[in-house]
Amino acid sequence: MTALWNETSKRRPLIIAHRAGAALAAENTIGALNAAAAAGADAIETDVRRARDGALVCMHDADLRRLCGDTRTVAEFHLATLRSLLPAVMTLRDALAASHPLGILLDVKLMEERHLPQIIGEIVLMDAAERTLLGLRDIGLIGAAQDITAGIAVLAFLEEPDSAPEARRAGANWFRLWQGDATSERAAAVRDAGMCLAVMVGQPRTIPRAEYPPFPVGQVDREGLDRLRTIAPDAILLDDPRLATAGVYR
Repeated sequence: MTALWNETSKRRPLIIAHRAGAALAAENTIGALNAAAAAGADAIETDVRRARDGALVCMHDADLRRLCGDTRTVAEFHLATLRSLLPAVMTLRDALAASHPLGILLDVKLMEERHLPQIIGEIVLMDAAERTLLGLRDIGLIGAAQDITAGIAVLAFLEEPDSAPEARRAGANWFRLWQGDATSERAAAVRDAGMCLAVMVGQPRTIPRAEYPPFPVGQVDREGLDRLRTIAPDAILLDDPRLATAGVYR
């Protein structure tokens, strides 16, 4: 791992702007990314999907229903058509270029191993390997990535909050816990496994769960941030980095 993603003994956690800073501008856009940088974020997080023509695009949802009312999937569109519907759509290359010199966490929504060489190739082409954290959602993908990551750090976006040991054995350097799952015991388990801990704030699912904080994914209040101090995460993902850079962690 490089210095940015290998700081387990920092005075404060890295502040990662979720969906490039979704509280500041349209999600996963250069406008949001620039606003997050201005707000003092250490890194931005964005999503990676693949358009019909092979373009790697930064879009969270599998379809366009929420963003523009179109029920078709991202994979059905060529990049030019996507941009006719959503002009601010970023490609992966756009995000890598515009995010410099910040760190960038890529939440790879593609679940097939065959897509990894293209994604990693883009990162290397843009000379961004040292500041990229590659987020993968399957143990098998984490293992498959080890031979081609070119030294890029890997974060495990796994559903099971107690799977840190398995993630580490597969080759992950970081582990994500949802805020509602982020107990001191689980934080200790992540560190005992030899990984850094990233906490994602808010609800993990569309249907709220009573045991989780009462906020949508990416949103949090000051009380929630204060509570995270007790487990001292190495990074926090949230829509509005200003909440964490305005005195709570600075």
